[in-house]
Amino acid sequence: MLSKDHPLVTIAIPTYNRANGFLKQALGSAVNQTYQNLEIIVSDNCSIDNTEKVVNEFSDSRICYFRHDVNIGVNNNFNYCVEQARGDYFLLLHDDDLIDNDLIEVCIKAASNATDIGIIRTGTRVIDDQGKVSSDSQNRVAGLSTEDFFSGWFAFKTSFYLPSTLFNTKKLKKIGGFQSKYNLFQDVAAEVQLAAKFGRVDIKDIKASFRKHSGELTFAAKVKDWCEDSLCLLDLMCSLVQDKDKKMVRNEGMKFFSTLNYNRTRAIKSKLKRFFTYILVFNMFEYKYLPPPVKHILYSNPIYFGLRAIKRKMIT
Repeated sequence: MLSKDHPLVTIAIPTYNRANGFLKQALGSAVNQTYQNLEIIVSDNCSIDNTEKVVNEFSDSRICYFRHDVNIGVNNNFNYCVEQARGDYFLLLHDDDLIDNDLIEVCIKAASNATDIGIIRTGTRVIDDQGKVSSDSQNRVAGLSTEDFFSGWFAFKTSFYLPSTLFNTKKLKKIGGFQSKYNLFQDVAAEVQLAAKFGRVDIKDIKASFRKHSGELTFAAKVKDWCEDSLCLLDLMCSLVQDKDKKMVRNEGMKFFSTLNYNRTRAIKSKLKRFFTYILVFNMFEYKYLPPPVKHILYSNPIYFGLRAIKRKMIT
């Protein structure tokens, strides 16, 4: 157990109608931290269930419960949590995510109790509704420069998830909290800015769980919005590196984000809508990539084989 003279850490849980879902688990993972110098914020976005009752059942003096009279929107609730935070560091924990009981202790120890670091990060596992691990990602970018840190993300050496990241609270407030064009990559935008401007500490071990399920907010977002948010984020990342590294970051980012958005397009059920969305992604990115379904349609078309036959005759 750590003493009270260590940095104060805020764990903030923005929530809406999760009293009968995962809120109790998420809050329990915050309360059960081995690191004791905590402030735990629960920001209730005008829930109509018994969220307040679930929170009160913990009877923990470190918990600060806020309830909005009207729903202020998801991202506004995120930033409300930032505004209320008093800690030196800030962790945003979705009401369906989990953190290992020693995450905060490990992070603060790795930072040697310093309070001026931009972000502190660990690895992350992805879980489903039942808590089963579907994938995991160690954080393998320790000691890398900013441009190589970005490349590490593009090469899947690390991943950006909120429950595995401690943000410097003052620095986060200074950049305006969590924001991006469509508030889809708002968390990553904050991470890359704080990392590039104020430094970072990377911990390889996996210490947090991000829950991916059918009710996930971002599943409802349009691919076009994801594409535009991706391009805005890439512009931001390029602005944070030296001129000699901008081309590398842009080229690798184009490949990464185009593939990411092609994969999102594959989830569209309507074949016609999916086809036109593929074209949209194709036109929005400099990196051109034909996903497997489009390749299958193209290469199984008689016209394609006819053109290949003509080409062979011309060559011979």
